[in-house]
Amino acid sequence: MNSFTRSIDLLQREMDVTSLRYQVTANNLANSEVPNFKRSTVNFESELKRAIDSEKEAQNAFHLTTTDSRHIQVNVPYDYRDVQPHRVLDYTTTAKANGNNVDAETEANNILQIQMQYRMLTQLTSFEFDQVSTAMKK
Repeated sequence: MNSFTRSIDLLQREMDVTSLRYQVTANNLANSEVPNFKRSTVNFESELKRAIDSEKEAQNAFHLTTTDSRHIQVNVPYDYRDVQPHRVLDYTTTAKANGNNVDAETEANNILQIQMQYRMLTQLTSFEFDQVSTAMKK
């Protein structure tokens, strides 16, 4: 896979995750006064980093040839396209007496950060396509 395709794929996946993160944060904010409601977050970047690191490690690792699907696979990279975002429920904290752990101010701030991140990702995507357009004109 060439670097342009990989960059666009990663940007698109991150935009999807950012959209999910926005929905989860908006749900947290909407339920900030519901008794015993627990806030959720989205975990994606740490798994993505692990997958990309495993690809780099597999390039320099010792490779074994397998002739059967039942053979033990060694140093098989974790494909970044298999990484999926996960919603994580925060059961460990309680911020209010009613058992709810959502801070409306923090969630509103998170929404602003998510919106700025999404805007940045769209600009990066546009920049990638502008570079291709410029290269094609020359």
